[in-house]
Amino acid sequence: MEAVTYPEQDVIEQMEKSAVPVRIPFDSPLADEFVVKWTPNLIFMDRERKRHHRIIGFLSPGELIPAVLLGVGKTFLETDDFERAAGFLKKVLDGHPLSHAAPEAVYFRGVCRYKGTHDGKPLKQAYETLQSDYPNTEWAKRAAPYRLL
Repeated sequence: MEAVTYPEQDVIEQMEKSAVPVRIPFDSPLADEFVVKWTPNLIFMDRERKRHHRIIGFLSPGELIPAVLLGVGKTFLETDDFERAAGFLKKVLDGHPLSHAAPEAVYFRGVCRYKGTHDGKPLKQAYETLQSDYPNTEWAKRAAPYRLL
């Protein structure tokens, strides 16, 4: 990704806005600590270095940007900042609705909205969106129980 994806201005800007990138050499002791067995390997962590999301393998600039937004959103979700999480997931859907990250963003945005309100409607809405817009994805299958809400 160093030659194709990382130099792209859109990628640079998104990384500067959303994350603190740190390069860990493959043979570094940190590679063992973070279980880096293949590169590229992007790990999303909180301030306590707890891992929340991982991206392994090459992504084009058009796929890396929504993947980063998804990773940041999932990190906020898992640290109970549901509003910020939902905001990052919405950016995936608004700006990159055809990306590989979009179905997962729909799913977890529904989860964020549920966790923030304890109302089942956002989960059912996520299921309905996944069925209509991303019906053949694993996220549509995972959301299937929400149809009963």
